[in-house]
Amino acid sequence: MSAKRDNLIVGLDIGTTKICAIVGNVTEDGIEIVGIGSSPSTGLRKGVVINIESTVASIKKSIEEAELMAGCEIKSVYAGIAGGHIKGINSDGVIAIKNREVNQDDVRRVIDAAKAINIPMDREVIHILPQEFIIDEQDGIREPLGMSGVRLEAKVHIVTGAVTSAQNIVKSCNRAGLDVADIVLEQLASAEAVLSPDEKELGVCLVDIGGGTTDIALFVDGAIKYTSVISLGGNHLTNDIAVGLRTPMAEAEKIKRNHGCCLAALVGKDEKIEVPSVGGRKPRELSRSVLCEILGPRVEELFTLVNREIVKSGLEDAIASGVVITGGSSILEGMPELAEQIFNLPVRRGFPQKIGGLIDVVNSPAYSTGVGLIIYGSRNIGPREFPATKSEDSIFSTTTRRMKNWFREFF
Repeated sequence: MSAKRDNLIVGLDIGTTKICAIVGNVTEDGIEIVGIGSSPSTGLRKGVVINIESTVASIKKSIEEAELMAGCEIKSVYAGIAGGHIKGINSDGVIAIKNREVNQDDVRRVIDAAKAINIPMDREVIHILPQEFIIDEQDGIREPLGMSGVRLEAKVHIVTGAVTSAQNIVKSCNRAGLDVADIVLEQLASAEAVLSPDEKELGVCLVDIGGGTTDIALFVDGAIKYTSVISLGGNHLTNDIAVGLRTPMAEAEKIKRNHGCCLAALVGKDEKIEVPSVGGRKPRELSRSVLCEILGPRVEELFTLVNREIVKSGLEDAIASGVVITGGSSILEGMPELAEQIFNLPVRRGFPQKIGGLIDVVNSPAYSTGVGLIIYGSRNIGPREFPATKSEDSIFSTTTRRMKNWFREFF
């Protein structure tokens, strides 16, 4: 086991409804899933940590489960970050090429020029994602090293988040005895797991519907062009069921999972469901179509907000391959069909791909982010950035190091 342990990568999806740790072993043939641990999450609201103690307890529980299944000790994780505070900006930078041939120093300088934008003190750069390079008016270049030219331009997508939110995630992991190898935007991780290269090339919109937030990422020409987060998710659906059917939240969640449907056409007229009541009253029997009447408008509202973001990005005509929905809440019956009606585009559910090992265990949209974090980690293995031993303020100084790492990994 010790030989394999060196190649283990752990993705920690810190979500609003569940905290999930997935252990992957990187082999020559790809990534094998060897362990998984999941624990209900109570310390987050809309993707942001609001109670460190509860979050630490949930992280510990999920890590212990994953360690037991994988038969290893977990020291370092790739942690996901989400929440309404996440903002994405497109930026570009231009430099003169020193020796008429692009070298690594030129690429570093042009990325530095592209990220030289005004970012408020309370925000931190989480990712700098290159879209394309342009050399002397020749655009669409992905790999500029070694090319001849006079002028080098880079177009990048910069993702920023609230420093405090990122710090609280690192702090929670540190208190659970873990190093954080990197903080990764959740929809970027999910995209690694569920999107094919062809879809990214042709243009696709990824919609990751979690418990507290819905994360959006648009890819065109193989590069990420737009990211956004909507503070609406599966918890709002559960809440609507609890209020509409007058049933406790825990029961409402069960009803949503077992009987939920958001398209009336898919529900039979005589289908019935049993609804437990509050305060010890007798359970009632209701038509399943009543549940559909509650969920339908809320899901429609969610997809309308997503559609608004797609229009806002100005890329609605560029996403030729359509929309991919993933995340735990996308399992709801009728979601792809309802989404197709609202987006007027082909829609499919996204399941984790490109993996081996315990595929049947993670073969659900709910695990897309966790699996994606492992795939991201396997491509971006670099020096640890947020070790538990360092001061928790070290997150402020990581941006430059992250750039150097990115630069080493990207080329």
